[in-house]
Amino acid sequence: MRLFLRQLWQFIRPHQGRLWLGVAAGLLYAAGSGAMLLSVNLVFDAIFPSEGAKMIERIQHSGLPLVLQRWVLDAFQSMRLEQSSPAVLALIAAVPVAMAARGMGSYLNLYAMAWLGANTVHDLRVRLFGHLQRLSLDFFGASRTGELLSRLTNDTTAIYSTIATGLATLAKEPFAVVFLVAYLLFMQPTLTLVALVVFPLVVLPIVIYGRKVRKAWKAAQTHTAELSDVMQEAFTGSRVVKAYNLEQVVTDRFARTSRMITSQFMRYIRASEMPGPVIEVFGSIGVALLLGYVAKYAGAKKPSAGDFTGFVGALFMLYQPVKNLSRLWAQLEQGRAAGERLFGLLETRPTVVEPAAPRPLRAAGADIEFDGVTFGYGEKTAVSDVALTVKAGQLVALVGASGSGKTTLTNLLLRFYDPQRGSVRIGGLDLREVATEDLRAQIAVVTQETILFNDSILANIRLGRPGATDAEVEAAAKAANAHEFIVAKEGGYGFAIGERGNNLSGGQRQRLAIARAILRDAPVLVLDEATSALDTESERAVQTALEALMRGRTTLCIAHRLSTIQHADVIVVMAEGRIVEQGRHDDLLARGGTYAKLHGLQFGATP
Repeated sequence: MRLFLRQLWQFIRPHQGRLWLGVAAGLLYAAGSGAMLLSVNLVFDAIFPSEGAKMIERIQHSGLPLVLQRWVLDAFQSMRLEQSSPAVLALIAAVPVAMAARGMGSYLNLYAMAWLGANTVHDLRVRLFGHLQRLSLDFFGASRTGELLSRLTNDTTAIYSTIATGLATLAKEPFAVVFLVAYLLFMQPTLTLVALVVFPLVVLPIVIYGRKVRKAWKAAQTHTAELSDVMQEAFTGSRVVKAYNLEQVVTDRFARTSRMITSQFMRYIRASEMPGPVIEVFGSIGVALLLGYVAKYAGAKKPSAGDFTGFVGALFMLYQPVKNLSRLWAQLEQGRAAGERLFGLLETRPTVVEPAAPRPLRAAGADIEFDGVTFGYGEKTAVSDVALTVKAGQLVALVGASGSGKTTLTNLLLRFYDPQRGSVRIGGLDLREVATEDLRAQIAVVTQETILFNDSILANIRLGRPGATDAEVEAAAKAANAHEFIVAKEGGYGFAIGERGNNLSGGQRQRLAIARAILRDAPVLVLDEATSALDTESERAVQTALEALMRGRTTLCIAHRLSTIQHADVIVVMAEGRIVEQGRHDDLLARGGTYAKLHGLQFGATP
């Protein structure tokens, strides 16, 4: 728990002014509660002379300094002699004033802590999301999307509850307990000690059930993440679900996961709510002991019915803050469970480490070298001892069967991963010595999987170079053969493409991605099946635009359609993570090797 609170404090500290405001408000609430009880008691004793002697005796045995004790006695005696005196009227007026102070303290306490919780969680979410963006690609390959979404939403909500409700309780109720216990000790010290003899037993259910709360909450959040995965897969794969009549299958899977969440949630409810009734039982035992003491052992010191009624009323006022404090531990344990998941994520470090002193990179006019590169995903080797030089300004095409290592080479070039052996260099500079931001700023990418965002066409193209003018965006769209279909859309460049670009056809999405790469105007291009989703006419137009764009730039192109790379400077043929052939199109066909076989499969015969 101490570690969790220390980790949480780093996010609370920038807003600690509201924390201390909440604490001060909690003190005001507690003081108002005590002042209200004391004012009522003083007025009662001042108005009814038979009760005043008891108050005088309490003041004399209160332990106050003699000077202060004498001043209080004189003031009280004057009130008793003149029951309509301004002092008595002031005491009567103090009752609603104390009640107003109590209410204002409660409001400010809750408001300040809710503000603190909302802003702390905002900072935590932003830090966590930004941290995730900086993690290496292998992290996302090993993580479930639903799990990450659950941590960013449900777990941060639990942290908010811990701060807004838990800290509000912590800043208010202990003061209330102290003031009420002080009042009870002042009124009836012996009875108070008898009533509170069972108080230590209250701690036991709080600690025991607090652990159960943490375990149940963590399990519920794990299943919630699984539920998010089920929903994401069902929604994004809706075409497959319907095509194979899998509606009931995914519904049953959803129901099973939801049932597990319900089961863990009920465990959480049982563990968080059980301490309340247990404390009530212990409280009733304390009241029974108190009644027994008054009935048999109080003797001459037995309080009057009025005193005893007021004492029991104050004792029951003490019950609510104690019950709230009992729930506090459960709230802290819930926050701790969420914190373990969140702060554990923040402690995850990227496997691609930024250099301490990055060296500047100039990719324009520089050769790209893969020097003895070996890399694997887990236990599976993707590329093995690859040696390849891409001369500045060359178009180098990578061909081969799926899984031969083509995309892995481009991933290493973009430094999504670092090679396990060997190195990747641009202009003789090892990429591990270069800041990834500097490296990727000099590479434009068009991938086979077209990634577009739920925004306008203009905004999606402009991602290639933020700050580009509308005219520059339009010129890039024209070069990618996208301008005509864009202006035909309602709103033109302001047309909203929808989630994952669902309002566009596959070919239109691909052309927007190409326009984005054209706008970037980078010295190095990576094309991963850049024209795969285009019809024949559009492919021809875009291929012409790409050829103009590639002129004077270094291009690494992955292609399954061999017709698109016949004019490449070098064609590199890969199989099982190794380079098996390389050369120009005509030379490779003449050899009759792997490339010639691939060509024959696509065109029916080797020309």
